[in-house]
Amino acid sequence: MDLRRRGALIARELGSVLPRSARALAGENWSPTSGSGLRRLGEVALDELVLTGMTLTAPPPTVHSDLGAYPHIAAELGALGTAGCYRDPEPLRSTGTRLRNAGRLTFEQIRYVHDPRLPEALAAFGAPATAVVNVLRHPGGARPWLVWVHGAGQGNLSDFAVARVRRLHRDLGYNIAMPIQPGHGVRRRWAPTYPDTDPIANVAGMMRAVSETRAVLRWVAPQARTVALSGLSLGSGVAALAAGLEDGIDGVAVYTPIRGLNQMIAAHLHRWGGVADDVGALLNSAEVEALTAVIDPCSMTPRVSPERRLVVGAWSDRMAFRDPALALHERWGGRLYWHDGSHVGHLMSPRVQVVTEEFLTGLQ
Repeated sequence: MDLRRRGALIARELGSVLPRSARALAGENWSPTSGSGLRRLGEVALDELVLTGMTLTAPPPTVHSDLGAYPHIAAELGALGTAGCYRDPEPLRSTGTRLRNAGRLTFEQIRYVHDPRLPEALAAFGAPATAVVNVLRHPGGARPWLVWVHGAGQGNLSDFAVARVRRLHRDLGYNIAMPIQPGHGVRRRWAPTYPDTDPIANVAGMMRAVSETRAVLRWVAPQARTVALSGLSLGSGVAALAAGLEDGIDGVAVYTPIRGLNQMIAAHLHRWGGVADDVGALLNSAEVEALTAVIDPCSMTPRVSPERRLVVGAWSDRMAFRDPALALHERWGGRLYWHDGSHVGHLMSPRVQVVTEEFLTGLQ
């Protein structure tokens, strides 16, 4: 697509942000003249802006895997079952550590080579790759640890603000490990790309992220008094699956969770207009739904008691929508907290911060 056409597309979509945001709130208990109503409208508009930017600054939607192989891949993964698709991760062995700064915080950026050990059907997407985890820890003995898995488009220094790392580290006493997902942060120019509009690549990418997160959890465990695991948006599925596979976790929290990664991506491709129709239809197909089952966060239950599970949803979420939080809470039990704004807006909510700190303090 040439720059002129893409520019016109972006201009059209930016112009529809506010009308689309108002329509999304129609029928709810919302008043455009109240302070809380304006805040909610602003939050929903922020979701729409971010979605427009993420969608239309990416390459035009394409599929680079062999469509004819989908039934065979789905059959092999289905025969293994969700748990059987995830082999135990290899131990994390650092190939180099670099000290970096995030404001006044100095953290370790640890690199290691990781083989996700994917099923044979996904071998084309499963080559070993350099993985990265950012670590902030106190000197001395065992501490509580938080493994925090970021969302799409993150994996950079903004994570320290989004996760309120300084507060959790300094005031709550946590050591923090932040695995960087494939295709994000310092890995954004490295293979593999993730997520994108190819359904097989998305399944393999999330399975790789789960394997890397499990390796980090196992590396953390011998140093930890307690281990908490949390995931935001794209990271929610990673955290949910890891919590269903690993024993050494004391609590798990997910924020604005997603479910059905391929279908969620398809829901936002309308911003491309007709050029994305074929890809959108494929991502919503029964064949792709069968493939996506092995990365469904509802396919397993965390290996921690229900009172140590937390789901934070956003009632006016325009990215992941409301249903995944409801479905996950129905499967998990535990606590469900609703932020009354949007997907991006919950990151700025003082009440969400309070709920998070109460949860983490209760694990110590």
